[in-house]
Amino acid sequence: MSIATTTPAGRMASLARAELILLGRNKGALVAGLFVPLVLPLSVRSAAEEMDLAKAGLTPGELVLPAAVGFSLLFAVYSTLVGVYVVRREELVLKRLRTGELRDAEILSGAALPAVLTGLLQCLLLIAGCAVLLDLSAPSAPHLAVLGLLLGLVMSAALAAATASWTRTGESAQVTPMPLMFVSMLGSGMFVPLELFPDRLASVCELLPLTPVITLVRGGWTGGLSAGDALGALAVALAWTAVAVFAVRRRFRWEPRR
Repeated sequence: MSIATTTPAGRMASLARAELILLGRNKGALVAGLFVPLVLPLSVRSAAEEMDLAKAGLTPGELVLPAAVGFSLLFAVYSTLVGVYVVRREELVLKRLRTGELRDAEILSGAALPAVLTGLLQCLLLIAGCAVLLDLSAPSAPHLAVLGLLLGLVMSAALAAATASWTRTGESAQVTPMPLMFVSMLGSGMFVPLELFPDRLASVCELLPLTPVITLVRGGWTGGLSAGDALGALAVALAWTAVAVFAVRRRFRWEPRR
């Protein structure tokens, strides 16, 4: 893989183009990353019909839309990137890239760009679809929704690199993302709003990585998120991102784990 452009942006763009070609050849990753997040919101819609959402002050659309964003972040970005980093490491691609002009941060960022941009486009498509099909009005606080989405993209990529640092093989990369994905789907307010949880359990779930993203995106539509709650969600998201970046700087492996 030759990176001829000498500016950081050019080097990352060149790497991202090469990574996009490789990603397009991985049919399993394409199915999991592109199509699964489009189907799962339907299950949330079915679950919403069985819940008393009025008790939480929500409509079905205000439950499904943030959940759709969460599914895209988990599958299109986080899970996909864990596999990308591990497979490229095992194939010695990362090791070879480090011998050229690319810096470590540029390698990780460039490799992440296709998945992050795919996740962004998918989120925008899902948001538009949910808004139309579920008869949602325009967001009351769009800046919160935008902030939540951008934080989610950055945090998902950072957590993927951190997870890849202790994932041994490409086969195990299909398994190691599962704990965070399952915990996020069950405890971050994607299927069941935290307002319907017992208070102590809700307080714990508020500290999960994906919870602040769901909170900010949902708050962007409902307009019911106070400044204090928004700042709290922002702090949790930034804390998880910082922890992931620290773990990557300390533990990320550039050569196969043998």
